[in-house]
Amino acid sequence: MNPSINSTHLPSLPHQGPLFHSATHTSLTDSQKMVMMKKHPLFSLSLLLMVLCYTTTISAQTPAPSPTSAPTDIIRILKKAGGFTTLIRLLTTTQVSTQINAQLLNSNNGLTLFAPNDNAFQSLKPGFLNSLNDQQKNELIQFHVLPTFVSISNFDTLSNPVRTQAGDDPDRLALNITSSGNQVNLTTGVVNTTVGGSVYSDHQLAIYQVDKVLLPRDFFVPKPPPPAPAPGKAKASSAKKSTDGPASAADNDSAAISLKLKNGMWVPLAFAAALLSL
Repeated sequence: MNPSINSTHLPSLPHQGPLFHSATHTSLTDSQKMVMMKKHPLFSLSLLLMVLCYTTTISAQTPAPSPTSAPTDIIRILKKAGGFTTLIRLLTTTQVSTQINAQLLNSNNGLTLFAPNDNAFQSLKPGFLNSLNDQQKNELIQFHVLPTFVSISNFDTLSNPVRTQAGDDPDRLALNITSSGNQVNLTTGVVNTTVGGSVYSDHQLAIYQVDKVLLPRDFFVPKPPPPAPAPGKAKASSAKKSTDGPASAADNDSAAISLKLKNGMWVPLAFAAALLSL
């Protein structure tokens, strides 16, 4: 015997409409969608979570654009630091600034620049810079550049004389660097100075301020004498002298013979004159 069910104790369910649509109603209108979302809050929340998850996945898979850093510009760095007007002018007129920027872009060795401030150039002998030709001005600026990056704590690892971009002549272009603690001393044989502080460093370019212009000995040591003539020319000159020597001797012999003949002719004449006088 089936127990009787009292319909008054059953909760009433809201009318949710048909779960399936006929073939003639394959799509829902916007109003129907809104009604459906209101009647099915769980369905709406699930749909929202799916959209957020999909968006997050796409964002994670899309690589972020890498930041592009501007190439190093030594003129811009010095202008920002201030107090290097003369150095900037020389770097520009000699085109050493263009060379330095290209080296930083294409090399991994880095560079180190000793930057004399404006006071350092003003302490030079009046008219000194104007007395230099273009080649000497280029050499002067290159003499302040090391072809490698050197941090302030690594100067004691360098071997003297230190090679600069002006060349490695130990007599005319020698630069000696010594360090003691945080003090770095520079000497060229003409100028002695110390590093005044760091202007810029990015593990590729290091710029240190110096209070004196680094003058190489090449500007003050007398130039070496011109080279001796080639061995071939010396032999030719010697051969010419030896050729002239015998010819002169032959001429002397000829003159002596002529004198003897003249003397021989005078002897018979004198004898004949003596006989006639008897």
